[in-house]
Parts: sequence; C-alpha cells; structure tokens
Amino acid sequence: MGFHSVGTPSPLYATVVRNSICEVTQMSYQAANPLADDFELKLGGAWTAYWLAFLRVVTGWWFFHAGVTKLIEDGLAYSYGPMYLKQMTGTALGPIPVLMGEHLGWLIQAMVPLGETLIGLGLMVGALVRLASVFGVFFMSLFWIGNAGFGHGLVNSDFMGLLLFMTMIVLATGRYYGLDAIIEKTKLVKRHPKLRYLLG
Repeated sequence: MGFHSVGTPSPLYATVVRNSICEVTQMSYQAANPLADDFELKLGGAWTAYWLAFLRVVTGWWFFHAGVTKLIEDGLAYSYGPMYLKQMTGTALGPIPVLMGEHLGWLIQAMVPLGETLIGLGLMVGALVRLASVFGVFFMSLFWIGNAGFGHGLVNSDFMGLLLFMTMIVLATGRYYGLDAIIEKTKLVKRHPKLRYLLG
C-alpha cells in the first residue's frame, strides 16, 4: 500500500489557516472576557466621561448641600465664618485670615453660604465649572490651612476636597454631560474664545 504525497501547502493556504487560528484564538479570549469590547478606560472613552460627570455632580452636591443648609439655618448671617477666620492664627497665611474675619465679617457671613451654594449648583449642572472650581479651591485652601493642628497629617479631608476641585479645573469636567458643552458652542464664546477658560 503506497502513501500519497500531499506536498507543500501554497502560501495562500498557509495565510488562510494562520488567520483562521488567530480569529479562533481571539474569539476564545473574548468568550472568556465578555467585557473585552465594551469596557475601555481610555482618557477619551465613554466610561471616563461617565465617571468625570459623576465626580463633578457628587462634588457639586457636597458643596450645594453645605451651602443650602447654612442658608436655611442662618440665612446670609453665617456668624461662624468670621469666627473661623479669627482663630486662624499661626498659619501659613499669617495675619490675613484674622484681618479678614475682623474687618470683612459682614461680607464673609453672606459669602460662605451663598458661595458654597452657587459653587455646588454650578458643578451639578456643569455650568461655569472652572470658575466655580477656582472659588472651590479658595474655600478648601482656607479650610485646609485653617486646620493648623493637622491632627490627621497634611493629607486630610480638606486637602482631598481641594484636589477634587483641582481635578474639575484640569479635566474641564463641565464638558462631560454639562451645560458648558452647550455654552461653548454659543456665538458669544466663539467671538470671545478666552471665555472658555471659565468654562469646561
């Protein structure tokens, strides 16, 4: 009984077989990992946009709730604001907070609850997010430095709040499902592109 010689496969046949093996391997990988095509963490990906929008809304609610609570309880006469600044002795800001508490008490009483409310509202709806976040950084810097004892170290909840607002500024989170994405397309912003520094 003789053997039939199959011979050397053609280059085209070898290419088809190789591609088929690659497809089968890729399909088996995707079967083992069903999220292979749907879950991507690229900076411009959908999941990143969802997360940044969620982070912005949560940060906004945090400040909005704090401000509205003060407005309900004290109106525009939040007396603890000036008191807080007056006790900020021996901090890196020197006498500035104490002088603010002593001479600008009337302004601070109104500015703290109203400022927190407006900052929070801006972040939640995604309007003027960078501008609102700059004021958020200002607030959180005072809270952080005002904690002169730093009982929990330099990295505390006030510092983490400061980083949250910096994240809003750097990543322009108002452009992710926020009103800033719409405002930036208006004729006013197109005529004055520098306004974009306040948006996003």
